Amino acid sequence: YQIRAGDTKDTRGTAFVIYEDIWDAKSALDHLSGFNVGGRYLVVLYYQPAKFERKADAEEKQRELDLLRKQVAAKKAQLASAETDNS
Repeated sequence: YQIRAGDTKDTRGTAFVIYEDIWDAKSALDHLSGFNVGGRYLVVLYYQPAKFERKADAEEKQRELDLLRKQVAAKKAQLASAETDNS
């Protein structure tokens, strides 16, 4: 197996363990999930790439939506400024 520790703000405190045998991974999930280590409980999950892709897609769509909202707000301010200049 391989162990990879998270080194970014989002993954700090996270370790990724890669097993060659699915049965070893299942055993780790069954026996270690909820295990208390140093006053903290382990959360053991299977890697689900499709779930992470959906989350990344949702975050990208949220960024696009935020950008569009800023553009609309800027356009409204521009139109309001033009109306007051014409009055």
